[in-house]
Amino acid sequence: MDADRALLTPRGELVHGCADVLAGKLSRLPARTVRIDLDMSGVRFMDTAGLRFLDVLRAHGRLRSVPVTATGWTGQPRRILTLVGLDPTDPLRPPGREGTPTPATTPAEATVKRPPAREEEVERLRASIAARPAVDRARGLLMTAHGCDSDTAWQILRETAHLSGTPLPTVASAIIADATRTGPHPPQKVRDALAVSLARHLP
Repeated sequence: MDADRALLTPRGELVHGCADVLAGKLSRLPARTVRIDLDMSGVRFMDTAGLRFLDVLRAHGRLRSVPVTATGWTGQPRRILTLVGLDPTDPLRPPGREGTPTPATTPAEATVKRPPAREEEVERLRASIAARPAVDRARGLLMTAHGCDSDTAWQILRETAHLSGTPLPTVASAIIADATRTGPHPPQKVRDALAVSLARHLP
């Protein structure tokens, strides 16, 4: 952090609880801080909590009368911003700055009339967000069972889905059902793909 500028660099995922973490971080900034910039290039996933995250940042800027930015959006988070009608270069840009107005609503309230071509992508993103808890649980089970880290477990899940030709949420649900004995064993093609992926990623 410079003497008068705070640069924050979130990493990973913007999910439930992220707004509270940001609020705590902002409350601890020195009183002399006159500018707050977030570099979002390290964020690879967000659900609707990510929009609340932006609301917290915007509210803090207004309360303290300091400029705030959130730039560097890529991948899925950038698509979320675009689909809800926010400027993906900086959803907090003030009206008139660099000729791009900010929507009158807050990020959490943002809505936009989307052309039909985008409706399918919206539905895919919604399905991805809805499936996230199961995927995260399956990842945790793999970490516990095989002593691997979170990134390795994620790669195992994705590769298993790819090799078996099975949607990732279905693979996650099968692993959960098998580990907790709450359902049938995973299909043979999923078990075979999982075995290959485990052998490839684990020592």
